[in-house]
Formats: sequence, structure tokens, C-alpha cells
Amino acid sequence: MFHYYLACAGGDYILASEITILLVDDNPEFSDTLADIIGGFGWKTHACNSPEDALAFIENNHRSLSLMLLDIEFINSQMNGLDVLGQSVKKYPSLPVIMISGKGTIQNAVHATKLGAVNFIEKSSISTDRLRDVLTSTLEKLQVQSEQHELLKIIQKQGIIGKSDALLKVADKIIRFGKTDLNVLVTGETGTGKKLVAEAIHAVSRRAHHPVVTVDIPNIPRELFQSELFGHLRGSFSGAHDNKKGLFHQANKGSLFLDEIGDLPLELQANLLLPIETKIIRRVGSVEAEEVDVRFISATDRDLLGAMRDGKFREQLYHRLRECEITIPPLSERKEDIPLIVDHYLKKHNEKMVDNKSFSPAAIEYLQDHTWKGNVRELQSTLRVVLQTVSSDTIEIRDIHAVASPNERIYSEPKSASSDQFSITSDGSLKDDIARADKMKIISTLQKCNGNVSKAAALLAISRETLHNKIRRYEIDVNKFRSGK
Repeated sequence: MFHYYLACAGGDYILASEITILLVDDNPEFSDTLADIIGGFGWKTHACNSPEDALAFIENNHRSLSLMLLDIEFINSQMNGLDVLGQSVKKYPSLPVIMISGKGTIQNAVHATKLGAVNFIEKSSISTDRLRDVLTSTLEKLQVQSEQHELLKIIQKQGIIGKSDALLKVADKIIRFGKTDLNVLVTGETGTGKKLVAEAIHAVSRRAHHPVVTVDIPNIPRELFQSELFGHLRGSFSGAHDNKKGLFHQANKGSLFLDEIGDLPLELQANLLLPIETKIIRRVGSVEAEEVDVRFISATDRDLLGAMRDGKFREQLYHRLRECEITIPPLSERKEDIPLIVDHYLKKHNEKMVDNKSFSPAAIEYLQDHTWKGNVRELQSTLRVVLQTVSSDTIEIRDIHAVASPNERIYSEPKSASSDQFSITSDGSLKDDIARADKMKIISTLQKCNGNVSKAAALLAISRETLHNKIRRYEIDVNKFRSGK
């Protein structure tokens, strides 16, 4: 009997002994055999011998089901297993389905997979070990997917959108570090969403019901730094007409977010050392110590290690702030998230403006291929301008290109030995010019990689599937770039 925890269709976690598997086959003897084998694993089963009975049972019990084993052929029914699969996936997408068949073919397996089946087994290959391996690996995979889904749901509430492996690693650290009281340093390029990550860390912490207070380091005047952070007493300096609490006071029992900590002048950094270590502060003009309960989250796009070597950042402060670190990857390393980000902002726009806009598939692909040096912030800005200025309901490549930063627009490629040279002129449409630029870039990269599509895709920062689609679209002969051709 298995004793680990696995995910059920409702998204909750259940002990393996409480797993229930629905068996759907028109042969009662075969169903009984499967039930005996699965029962030996410590799992529960329920059998249905017709598609109609199965659909009725699922409707009333889908939340308690962990998985369905579904036959394809049903002799005495107008429905077959693929019909049941289609309806189940549509109505109950969280219920995983493994297809079984006595007449297994590649076509059936491919069709079932396209409809949403998670696996396919031929009856002739079923044995106790084979069935246990397939069921166990499927349920464990679904558990991982369920955990990942929960992680992404948590960060999505904070406006962090995506599902890439790179983002999942960030989400995992947000949850793990967030539940501690350790100080976290968030690093990453400008525009990657460091403030959103800081807010997500606070949101999953025990401090979530108390404030997260942002210290905008670059915009605090040096002469007011201590007053802004620690407060002051009336008359302690010119202009101090009343007693004032500082940002440390405001963040008491919550989190203090030190945004752009790398911009803090060296001469001011010493002011933070003791308050961070002891959680004790003194207002300007006061000799009385005050204790505050604050968790510190910092963010920077600067190289703090390099700054320490150059004598521009105190090592003591670095180690106090960096008990944990989360590095946010640039958008170029998670391009598969771009369609989700686009869809997120598109829905927000359509709801707010009562609009019905959409992006064409070509426009989505163009956005994925584009170099976003300003990361998510630049993409968001571009989307906002496009959505508010383009009059047509369907947004095309030319619409995006029209609002792109001049430094990001596609110009003619440098001359090369390729016979596919071109230059952008006033002849033809903008779409044609972009396509020619795209084709030339692919040809140039394939030349460098000797026709190796995988390497070329990596250099272009796109998937192999996307590159293959472009190669077919532009009718590029890859073989002529390979050695010996």
C-alpha cells in the first residue's frame, strides 16, 4: 500500500489510500479484474459499464474522483470512450483520464491525447506492475502539476503572470521564504516586477494582515533620510513643527520594502545597520529607544557584489539584508509567459473599456520574438498604448510595430554572403518588410549554427517548434547550411 499524498480532481490533497479511480468498461469481468488489482494497491474503485452511466456518475461524484480509466470501444452504446472523454474534459477538466483499448492504434492514442487524455494503455499490455507504474506515475505527475498550479495561483493574485519553469522557481521561493521571518533581497533587471515579488512575499507571510510599507530610496532627500525612516521630535531641526512617526513605525508588525537599495548613498548606509539587526530605532532628536517588529524586503537592479568590491556598498548591510535572495529572470528567459501576460492585460482592458479587442496569432508570435529590454514593464506599456490607440478589434503586427520604441524597430540587416540579402525600402507593406527581416535573421543564425535548428532556436530565444514553423513559412532550405551540403 502506498502512503504518500496525491492530488485528487478537486485540487485537494488526499492520502493515497483514499484515492478513488473510476473504471469505465463494458466488460464487467475485465472491470472486476482491474478493481482487484487496484484494490491491492490500497486504492478504491468504482465501475461503470456504459458511457451513459459513467457520465451520470461523474456528474454527481467528480470532486471525489482521482482518475478515470476509460475504455474506447462500447458495443451496446451509441457513444464510445472518446465521446465520454470529450464531455468529461469539457465539463470536468480537473479529472484526469487514462484511455484503455483492446484495439489500440497510434491514431486512437493521438486522438485521445488531443482530446485531453493524460495516458493511453493497450489491454494486451496490462499487468499488475504495468498498471501500478502507469497509475502511480500519472498521479504523481498530476500532484506536481497541482502544486505548481497552486503556486501560480498565489503569485497571480499579486499580478505576477506566467507558468514557465523559470517563474515556477521564483514562485516556490516566494512561498518558502515568505513563510519565514528572514530578510529577503530581490534582484533582477529593471521592469521584471521586483515590487510585485516583494508584495507577494509579504502576502504569504504571517505578517499579511499588517502593512507592507515601501521606502522609495532614490527619492528620499539625504538630509531627511533619518527623519523619514525613524521619525523625529518636534523642534529637532528646522521645519520639525510636530512629532512625527517614521516608515519603521508604519511598518510595525508588517514588512518594510527597501526599493532600489543599491541606490542608497554609502554615507547613509550605516544608519540602517543597527535598526535592521536589533529592530531598535531612535527618532531624530530623541534619546529614547523604540522597539519595532519589522521584516525587511529589499530590491535592486544593481550588482551589489560589484558595488562592495568598489567600496560603494557596505558588506555588513548586504549580509543583513540578504538572508535569502530571489533573482527574477528577464522576460527573454521566459518568453512562453508572454501570451499569458498579453491575455491578462487584454482582459483587463476589455473589461475596463467595455471593448472586444484581440491579438492575431501572428501578433502574439511577434511579441514573443521581440526583444523586451525593459522586460514586463516595457511589454505592459506597449500593450496599453496599442489597446487604447488601435481602432480595429484585431491587433496585427503592424499595429504593435507602429508604437514600438525607435531603438527596438527592425531595420535592414548588415550585408552578408547570403543570396537572400534585402533592405527595407518604401516598396511593399510594413508586414512584408518585417517578414523579410525575420527571414534574414533566421538565415543568418542557421549559417552560424551550421543548420542546427536546436542551437539556432536557442540563439534566437524561441522554441524549436516556432523556428520550424518559420522555416516552413519562409521556405528556408536548412540542409544547405549543414556541413557537407
